[in-house]
Amino acid sequence: MLREGLEAALITGIIASYLRQTGRSAWMPVVWIGILLAVAVSLLAGAALQLISAEFPQKGQELFEAVVGLIAVCVLVSMVFWMRKAARSMKAGLQHAIDDAFSSSSAAAWGLVGMVFFAVAREGLESVFFLLAIFEQSPGAAAPLGALAGLITATAIGYLIYAGGMHLNLRRFFRWTGVFILIVAAGILASALRSLHEAGLWNLLQERAYDLSAILPVSGPLGTVLSGLFNYQEAPAVGEVAAYIGFLAVSLVLFLRPHGQAAGHGAPVPARGSGS
Repeated sequence: MLREGLEAALITGIIASYLRQTGRSAWMPVVWIGILLAVAVSLLAGAALQLISAEFPQKGQELFEAVVGLIAVCVLVSMVFWMRKAARSMKAGLQHAIDDAFSSSSAAAWGLVGMVFFAVAREGLESVFFLLAIFEQSPGAAAPLGALAGLITATAIGYLIYAGGMHLNLRRFFRWTGVFILIVAAGILASALRSLHEAGLWNLLQERAYDLSAILPVSGPLGTVLSGLFNYQEAPAVGEVAAYIGFLAVSLVLFLRPHGQAAGHGAPVPARGSGS
């Protein structure tokens, strides 16, 4: 949520900063309208998915968890690769879109609301699927509290960048949080495969790959943390381990390859622009 929240904060920070720089500060309430609408839509989507899942029988519940998990994996992967590609031209693209919105005064308000709404709603809906998948494998208050703490921290960092009181190496930040998120996504993928098995739709490679219950049980303090963050299982099936390793092998190579580094060199630009 720190990563997701900071992406949304950077985008809205660029928009707010450009409005201030171009003498359009009076339009800031419109930005807030877009933000609040996006947050409301995200919360409603999360509540709707929770209500839908509560109506399913046990096997249907497992299938729902698997589908949400697979969607979450796709969302997380698209997020890290999109940010790597889009960060370089994000600032210029947003400023051009603002100028286009104000080229027609009658459409300026709607254009600005729509721009902020879709920017924040994208991150919010990504977060909904990600959090649902995480909460399914990490019951209890720790995961929601961690998500809230990450969001609050992201909001504070975003404001400091906008106000010019903080400069963050965004290239490095998005690079290493991207690696972390891909590891999390690998755990969600393995969990989705397990849910498909429990739903009766996947029965291949169900032999135990290993058993670490005597050394690192899930019920122990470290096992609980690893399970919550990375979907650690003390005795996973061969298929789960294969999916985990295979996913990481492909995604990390593509994400960390030198060509990707070149594409991410412009990531610091949004922070500098939003804080200027």
